[in-house]
Amino acid sequence: MSRIETVEQLEALYGLPGEASLVKELDHVIPEYAAFIEASPFVALATAGPEGLDCSPRGDLAGFVRIHDSKTLMMPDRRGNNRADSLRNIIRDPRVGLLFLVPGSGTTLRVNGTASITTDTELCDSFAMEGKPARSVTIVAVDRVYFQCARAIHRSDLWNAGKHVDPKRLPTPGQILEVTSRKSIDGTAYDKEWPERAKKSMW
Repeated sequence: MSRIETVEQLEALYGLPGEASLVKELDHVIPEYAAFIEASPFVALATAGPEGLDCSPRGDLAGFVRIHDSKTLMMPDRRGNNRADSLRNIIRDPRVGLLFLVPGSGTTLRVNGTASITTDTELCDSFAMEGKPARSVTIVAVDRVYFQCARAIHRSDLWNAGKHVDPKRLPTPGQILEVTSRKSIDGTAYDKEWPERAKKSMW
């Protein structure tokens, strides 16, 4: 296997980026980029910490990431499994990357910046759903924002419902937990109880 070990080797293989791939990158959110953030119900949040890297899904109603101003985004944190991997990382290394997806659109939006976490009561209350405030709010100071072209989405045919995988073809969370816990968790019971548990803890 021929391994690429230098940037020069990489550039020799791929060439230099074209003008369009460079001029789209800004240090602030413009209205055209805001439209994607406001329409997105899902973002992947990438963080780094002493234990390594992490990429975590964040989903809510479309527009759940609030644009405070052109240099600041705010994202509520909801109830979950309490691992808080992303938040632990942010406390120790504030660098973050966000990838916004918009159902039906091939274009994605990337934001890089630094983050902090607040439990300001008024701010958390402003993100309340079904009377439940956000547990905390992650505030992202924007360093770079740019759109990603649609090739990956089109190649994957991600939004084609006809190609969606039948969940019955995949292991259930309970089945996985039963294996990874060496049967200390009853997988069948876990799967049976999850829908009602999720309903009570969605927000």
